[in-house]
Amino acid sequence: MTSNVENHLLARVVPLGLQVAVLAALSASGTLATNILLPSLPSIAVAVGVTSAQVTSAITIFLAMFAVGQLVVGPLSDRFGRRIPVMIGFAVFFAGSIWCALANDLAALLIGRVVQAGGACATSVLSRAIARDLFQGEKLARVLTFVMVAMAAAPGFSPLVGGALDHFFGWRSAFVFVGIFAVVAASAFLAAFGETHHAPRAEFNSSTIAKNYWSLSTDRRFVVPAATVSLILGALFAMFSALPRVLIEGLDFTPMQLGLFFAGTVMIVFSAGIIATKIVPHLGLDRSICIGLALACVGGGMVLLFALFDGRFLPFLVGACVFLLGMGMVNPLCSAQALSPFGDRAGAASALLGFWQMLAAALGVSLAAVIASNPMIGLGLVLVLASSLGSAIYQVRAKLN
Repeated sequence: MTSNVENHLLARVVPLGLQVAVLAALSASGTLATNILLPSLPSIAVAVGVTSAQVTSAITIFLAMFAVGQLVVGPLSDRFGRRIPVMIGFAVFFAGSIWCALANDLAALLIGRVVQAGGACATSVLSRAIARDLFQGEKLARVLTFVMVAMAAAPGFSPLVGGALDHFFGWRSAFVFVGIFAVVAASAFLAAFGETHHAPRAEFNSSTIAKNYWSLSTDRRFVVPAATVSLILGALFAMFSALPRVLIEGLDFTPMQLGLFFAGTVMIVFSAGIIATKIVPHLGLDRSICIGLALACVGGGMVLLFALFDGRFLPFLVGACVFLLGMGMVNPLCSAQALSPFGDRAGAASALLGFWQMLAAALGVSLAAVIASNPMIGLGLVLVLASSLGSAIYQVRAKLN
């Protein structure tokens, strides 16, 4: 195992920018593999002989495996280190991607998606754990800000990439693309990082894992920021899932215009990350997070009001941008706050955080689809509910400090 001294020497040789870029690639692998398929779902349905509704199970099963797999990968990395699980994750992710590219029926495609998600969950959850191994406090928050920007950029840009690949090379090329991405990211990881987990190794058995998760789930230092950021991310996934109905069905956007809108959201999230890194040193984590939550609440309220009384695109866009600005601040800052106290259990803490986030995402997507017949109103309600509840939960931390 790489010693502390060797790892510190490596950290001095490898530029911080490269380390952050590699962590961002690890973090984005899951969302890349999901959203790059969205433009190709009709083509896939025709190719494997099923309906468009049936082929969406390729998205659902990926998210389910992605959520549950994190609960296993986190404790594994606390016992055996980060390096080996990450490399195994990339190998599994690559194998699943190629399997999907060769699939000729829905069953084979779903098997490949389960395998692909099993690898992606390892790289995604361990990006946060590695960041926690190397950084602390405000520096951890700044690093996670850039990592989370990449995680938001993946669903923003990947539909454009997927649409172009599908147009020129067919739907299978999207799976080949993410397979190549896995190879490149794995090579960069080997070049940028040694073993980063040097805390005492936790035991890997069911009772120890259960105790770790229970202790985290009852520790307000973890619960409050983790629940807050999970609700905000649940609202974000609700927005992504509702936008096709809002913009294409309700406002007559073309699929290409929808893709450009997704890409534009990245700039909002990136700006929010820059703002967060600037204000945290001056205001601290708590006040910075409260500002982000306030923006998310205001943005969600604006979306709902515009949906009820206006319904046009520009007012909707204003509210959505304000929400995204707040979300882009809350996401990395709350994640850093949830992970910071648990360096000895960073893998388990990161895994539980990821599980909560995916659970909230699934709930947000489902709720936005059924809470109202008008998709813009449904989205506005979810944004208001999630951001308001997140803000209320976070006030618990302020009162107890």
